[in-house]
Amino acid sequence: MTQQISYLKDFTTQVRRDILRMVHAVNSGHPGGSLGCAEFLVTLYQNVMKRKEGFDMNGHGEDLFFLSNGHISPVFYSVLARSGYFPVSELATFRKLNSRLQGHPTTHEGLEGIRMASGSLGQGLSVAIGAAQAKKLNNDPHTVFVLTGDGELQEGQNWEAIMYASAKKVDNLIAVVDYNGQQIDGSTNDVLSLGNLKAKFEAFDWEVVEIKEGNNIEAILAGMTEAQAKAGQQKPICVLLHTMMGNGVDFMMHTHAWHGKAPNDEQLANALAQNPATLGDY
Repeated sequence: MTQQISYLKDFTTQVRRDILRMVHAVNSGHPGGSLGCAEFLVTLYQNVMKRKEGFDMNGHGEDLFFLSNGHISPVFYSVLARSGYFPVSELATFRKLNSRLQGHPTTHEGLEGIRMASGSLGQGLSVAIGAAQAKKLNNDPHTVFVLTGDGELQEGQNWEAIMYASAKKVDNLIAVVDYNGQQIDGSTNDVLSLGNLKAKFEAFDWEVVEIKEGNNIEAILAGMTEAQAKAGQQKPICVLLHTMMGNGVDFMMHTHAWHGKAPNDEQLANALAQNPATLGDY
């Protein structure tokens, strides 16, 4: 296990480098949330999810993941590429003309690993619920995972979906909330307070797991193991993942300022120095 944890940490460091370099190269993108979710997505794809060889849109016979907060595409693309879905070298095309790696994930170019176009916030949970119900209809025992932002939960469609999932006992669904307390215009408390999210989900008859250290790989593994153990018990599962926006780069942390801002040359060099290459840059 120690060796596996070390590998996941090295993998995460390299993903952080990818995020920073991708956004810097085109002076566009969303580094803050991407950095905050690096540990989680690395752990999900490298350890938690049961995946099969190759990619098809149906996803039968494997766990599925949907990214609802699609603006954090840099971390998603990096993890997908380094998990073998498409060449790592393709990361260099991020946000460029005719690239498959658009600012928000899309499906029309057939990018492996992408099962929904996302970026219009508030829709991913509904899609994931549909996929989870399809698995039940197809007698597929695998799990559907979805990641949403906490600010994204200010969208009303989520609460219809949350009500629906519990009413229909969609218990093969694990919805993870990136609970960093920040969004594009400031803190979630200042923009539109979410109140007690744990109590809200429980009031909607969901099981709730909290991962207090959402940038700690050991804590993520323990929390996701707990969440998976709650599947199949007539209730959907919510994981409140407490993360730090901009994690791993000291000047990007503790602020919403890097939600959608690219580092300049000097800032990039500083950030990369804090995250030495581990698996090799693209």
